[in-house]
Formats: sequence, C-alpha cells, structure tokens
Amino acid sequence: MKITKVDVLRAKPNERGWTPVLCRIYTDEGIYGDGEAALGYGGVSRSAFGMVQDCAARILGMNPLEHEVIWNHLYRNCFWGRNGGPMVFGGISAIDIALWDNKGKAYGVPVHELLGGKQRESLRAYASQIQFGWGPDYTPARSLEDYAREAKKAIDDGYDCVKADFFSYKEGEGRFTENEQAGLLSQAHMKLVEERIAVTREAIGPDNDIILENHCYTDAQSAVQMANMAKAYRMFYFEEPTTPHPELLSYVHRETGLPVASGERIFSRWQYEKFFKEQAIQIAQPDIGTSGGITEVKKICDMAFIHDVGIQIHICGSPIVTAASLQLECTLPNFVIHEQNVWSLAPSCRELAIHDYQPHGGKFLIPDLPGIGNEISEKAFAEGEVVTIK
Repeated sequence: MKITKVDVLRAKPNERGWTPVLCRIYTDEGIYGDGEAALGYGGVSRSAFGMVQDCAARILGMNPLEHEVIWNHLYRNCFWGRNGGPMVFGGISAIDIALWDNKGKAYGVPVHELLGGKQRESLRAYASQIQFGWGPDYTPARSLEDYAREAKKAIDDGYDCVKADFFSYKEGEGRFTENEQAGLLSQAHMKLVEERIAVTREAIGPDNDIILENHCYTDAQSAVQMANMAKAYRMFYFEEPTTPHPELLSYVHRETGLPVASGERIFSRWQYEKFFKEQAIQIAQPDIGTSGGITEVKKICDMAFIHDVGIQIHICGSPIVTAASLQLECTLPNFVIHEQNVWSLAPSCRELAIHDYQPHGGKFLIPDLPGIGNEISEKAFAEGEVVTIK
C-alpha cells in the first residue's frame, strides 16, 4: 500500500472565526484516512494549513501502515522538529491521525483495538468553558446570574462536572486585559472571582465537580491567591494556573494542594518528561491534534502512567479530533475525564463530519466503526479551502 495524494482542507470559518485544518490521505488501494491539526483558533490556522501541506509533500509514496516510520521521518527531517512547537507537531498530528484511521480501515477494526483494547465502555465527560455560554449561541457569562444559569444548563444536560474561567470576561463589556490579570490580584478582582465560583457551586450542588480554568492568564503568585480562595468550593483540579513551566506549576501545587493540570501548550514526550520528573502536574492534557497525533500522545500517556499522573486529553477542534481522542482515551488506565468543549455544540462544527458523536447522561460511548470512527463531510470539503498534494 502506498500514499498517492493528500487533500488538505481549511474549513469555512465558524461563528467565532475558527477554521479547523483537516486532511485526507489517499492510497493506491482505495482506502483513505482523515486527520486534523487542532489549530483552527488562536490566530494560527493559516500557518497550520501550510504546515500540513509541507508534511503531506514529504510522505507521498510511503506505506501508510508504517505510522512509526512516517512519524520519525517527519520529525527528523524537519529542521524545526527538535524541541518543536504547535506548528511542527500540529502538522505531524494531522498526518498521524489520518494514518491510524487508514490503518483501522485497512484491517477492518477500530483504532482502540489496534491500541490494545478498551479499558472501559464509556467515558465520563465534562462541560468545558461554560463562561462562553453553554450552547451554540456563544453569549459570554458576565453576571453572577449568567454563571449560575450556564452551569445549571450543563448539569441539566446530564454532566456532573463543569469547567469555567472565572477571570476572563468583565461584568459589563469586554475582557480583562493582560495588565489587569498580571501581578497580585486586587481585592475587588478576588471578590468577583469568588462570587462567580460561589454561585456556580450553588447552581450545580455539592456532589458535582468544578474544574478551575485559568488559561495561563495570571502569574504564579496570583494563581496561588486564586486557588487558595477557591479551595473552599472544592475544585476538582486547577487547569493552566500560569505559564507551563515545571518550577512554576510545582510552586502552585505545593502552595495550594490543588491538583494542577496543564498540557495544551506542552508538545511531545521530550517536553513532558521534565514536568513528570518534577511532579509539576497531576493531570496531563496533551492534545492529539497538536502534540504529534495518536502515536506521540500514546507515548506521553504511558510516560504519565509510570509517574501516577492522570490523563485528560485536551480537545478543542472538530469531530475528527474528538473521535480520535475517544479511541485513545478508552484504552488508557490513567484516564480521568473527557473534555466536551462548548465549540463541539455548534452546528458549524458538528457539520464538519459525517457522524455527530455527543455524550448521553454526561458519558461518551466509544465508536466501533473501523478507523477513528468518523470522516470529514462532503459539506466541509465543498465549503472549505482545499489544496491537493500529489
């Protein structure tokens, strides 16, 4: 079997201007596989679109079943691969996911069987980023009533865990600036954050979980301020409290006692190693669409396991990367919880693939179709920007 061509797709921008970057790898046996570079947001989608094309040009004529050979070829033959960042590993991710999808279809089995089998039949999921508004309309939560309402909506949908950034949107208009979020937090800001956390806890009740999201907005000292205040409301864990640096995250965990989660801005096993060795994180959050695909993220998860670090795959992309993540997550003994991002509720996102997998009662079932269990839709190809590499 040989790779004959690759379609690279930059999807039509959605309601928030996000433009997922996808690919389809074709073979001389008529089998194809789909993948994604989960960089459709953050102002880098055009760069990711180009990176996937560069990767695609390097794999023509290769055997798609040899995913390790291709992964190392892309990594070692890119000057920027060593200690690379999201562009390099995002490009590799898209190709790698498509290769696993192709392999599953070639052997007629779901990817989770190729990875060793399911450890569990369903995956607990949480409602992620409720501050954007839990639903497809993206109305930001600003007032205390907004936070309570959006949290309650998620619980009513069957989730028993919600995640929110309580220090992103101002009460009136706009967002907090980087200068307002830096340094020790004022008493006014601390009061606002605490009130938002308190109404969220009241809305979801005592038996459900809250993940405290911070998007690295604050520095380590202000993250400690926030976490020590939030502990009274029983946080599940503290995500991206500050810049993902082992010493800083170790400091936050040591000074607060809260489990620290990070990983969406950490790339490859080489970068994760120091976080594990220094016990800087208790929950690792690699993204299959930006950290090197299924091949690399499986290795990161195995490294995490020997350090007693749990796994919550970071997911903020199309149904393609969601399907790939479900395939890996169900095989992990150190799986913690699945991220159901609010972006996954948008019709423009759900239309990008032929299957619309959604949780029921706060739990995902695992697709058992061959490959990753999903494919890019004809609508996505028709409306997006496509470049064919052959």
